[in-house]
Amino acid sequence: MKKIIAAFDGLKYSPSTAHYAIQLAKASGAHLVGIFLDDFTYHSYHLTKANYRQLLKNKLEGDEKDQLTRRRSAELFEKACQEAGLNYAIHHDYSLAIQELMHESIYADLIVVDKNESFNKQKEEPPANFIRYILADAECPVLIVPSNFKPIEKTILLYDGSPSSVFAIKMFSYLLPDLKTLPTEVVSVREDDLNRHLPDNHLMKEFMKRHFPEADYKVMQGSPEALIVEYLKNRKQNEVLVLGAYQRSIVSRLFKASMADRLMLQLKTPLFIAHR
Repeated sequence: MKKIIAAFDGLKYSPSTAHYAIQLAKASGAHLVGIFLDDFTYHSYHLTKANYRQLLKNKLEGDEKDQLTRRRSAELFEKACQEAGLNYAIHHDYSLAIQELMHESIYADLIVVDKNESFNKQKEEPPANFIRYILADAECPVLIVPSNFKPIEKTILLYDGSPSSVFAIKMFSYLLPDLKTLPTEVVSVREDDLNRHLPDNHLMKEFMKRHFPEADYKVMQGSPEALIVEYLKNRKQNEVLVLGAYQRSIVSRLFKASMADRLMLQLKTPLFIAHR
């Protein structure tokens, strides 16, 4: 039995994360764990200047309100799991959110998390630093989901010939076999205008026949960053995109946007991301 983690900010409960995680867990018979990252450094309230007694009173009232909100979030998740008839568990992690989730990821097969999670009272454009660090450092694949749930109807496999892109396709195939019955398309972009075949065409198609035998193929010429987003936006079907590595140095991931960053910012579709 696989183990899927649904990661939540209990102060900003994401029904979409719950819906996607429940859909996948139910389809694959997985054990679903709701991780509520109740980071002790993170609160919903702001403390303004006041005398010590008033400051303490405001903090105690704010903590009590946050505790109630987090408890209600866990209750919503539990109710949804019970209605779906799932094997589930709930963890409350009270230390630093990113550290706790990375530790939990060691013992999980998949993390499902809303692309807008930030654990920051200030609004950040997706992907927030919290999501960037998950994608770079998680010890299992990650499914980044939009804030509005739509049942998955089609799979798009982004393939550039790299071992990382093939690894992501393998992990998707192994972890979510029920989605292999959906219409599947392999999308590749060649920057060489003279070559209109998939990279490693024979080997890739031989591999795909064993995992996604009914897949269609789309090969385009030009810049991957521009063409892939343009090709995938404004689609009518509810798709999941599968793509490879996100790992880079800390300096690189702070200053250079990846394909995953662009897709999160410009598309409203789940992204399945795995790195080797």
